[in-house]
This record gives sequence, C-alpha cells and structure tokens, in this order.
Amino acid sequence: MHYSIIITCEHAGNTVPEKYKSLFNDLEDVLNSHEGWDPGAWEVATYLGNHFQIVPIGCHTTRLLIEANRALDSSQLFSRYSILLSDEEKKNLIDEIYNPYRQLVKLKIEQLQQPVLHLSIHSFTPIYYGTKRNVELGLLFDPDRRLESHFCQEFQDALKLSLPETNVRFNEPYLGIDDGLTSYLRTQYSNSQYAGVEIEINQKFISDMKKIKVSLADGLKKVLFP
Repeated sequence: MHYSIIITCEHAGNTVPEKYKSLFNDLEDVLNSHEGWDPGAWEVATYLGNHFQIVPIGCHTTRLLIEANRALDSSQLFSRYSILLSDEEKKNLIDEIYNPYRQLVKLKIEQLQQPVLHLSIHSFTPIYYGTKRNVELGLLFDPDRRLESHFCQEFQDALKLSLPETNVRFNEPYLGIDDGLTSYLRTQYSNSQYAGVEIEINQKFISDMKKIKVSLADGLKKVLFP
C-alpha cells in the first residue's frame, strides 16, 4: 500500500503566550512535566520528518492552556488553570490556537494524494498515579479501520526486529478510539482516504532517544517501502 504521510505532534511544546502567563506564575515545574507537554515527542516528530522529507506540524502551546488533542466539548479542553478564564478568553484560545492547528492539519491532508497515513507522535509518563506502565511503545488505532489495523500489524512486526527487547503494544497506554485528533479525523475521512495512528513513546527513553528514533524510522521504511 502506498501512502502519503503527514506527521503531527499535538503536545510539541509547553509555551505560554504572554497574555496568559499570569495563569502559570510559579508553575514552571508543572509546565515542564508531562502535564504541560509530551517531552521528547517533537524531537521524534522532527527526526521522522527529516528522514522522510516531511515538515511535521506541531502545537507548541502548552496543553495546560488548551488541549489540542481533545474535542471542543471535552471536559479536558481546558485545564484546572485555564478553566478559570472567562468565556470570551476561552473562545479566543479556540479561535487563535485550537482551530488554526486543526485546520492546518486538515488542509495538509486534503492537499495530499490519498490514502493518507497520519502519524501523531506522543509520549507518556512511565509512572501514572503511582503505577508503573509496562508498555514502552504504543501503537494506537481503530481496530475497525482496515488500513490502520493492517499498517500497525506490519509496523509492530518491523519494530520487534529492530527493538526485540522493547514492549510494543497495540492501543496502550490509551485506546486508539479515545477522544483525540485522529478520532476526530476519522469522522471526516473514510477508511480508504485516511489512516490515523498515534505513536506513544515511554518517557523513560528521553535521556537517549536515538535508538527509538532510528528504529521507528527503519520500521516505517520497511513497511512503507518494502
């Protein structure tokens, strides 16, 4: 199967626009934690982009201001910090950050030859509420979407060859059908037009991401250009 590829990163940074900085006074530790962004994810997205000559699309505003990977009606769209904003300020965030990001992704998909393979790059904390997560790499997809299932099976097989000691699992630590950008885009494009896959990377690899980056790139190359 030949795909056109788009790479995105919904939690690429933890930037706070100047006019909202007062919300995060003395909260540098929170902004720099996994709550504020996905450490390492943008590094992987840019590496894969360079490898496949694709310009990745990233949302660099902290998810604690507005969550680009949630639906507009989600209770998680605004964090415990930004929920304090007025309705007008929240609308401004949607108009200035959320909508432009999603519109850019859709525009790019519609410019590409179909089917489009969307790789959405994320990272996750190794310990969540005191519980250690055993998954090291997660491939998140909708099992009812044929292209996504087929791609992820082949990608997992390729990753097992290059990362034999790494625990690569389907739909962990989250379900691929949970609220997110890929789930939204599935409502906009058919199975034959679009395959959305989230790649979730355990943040324990952040200190040395080279092996993961190289293995992801090699695995993708095996699947996409056999």
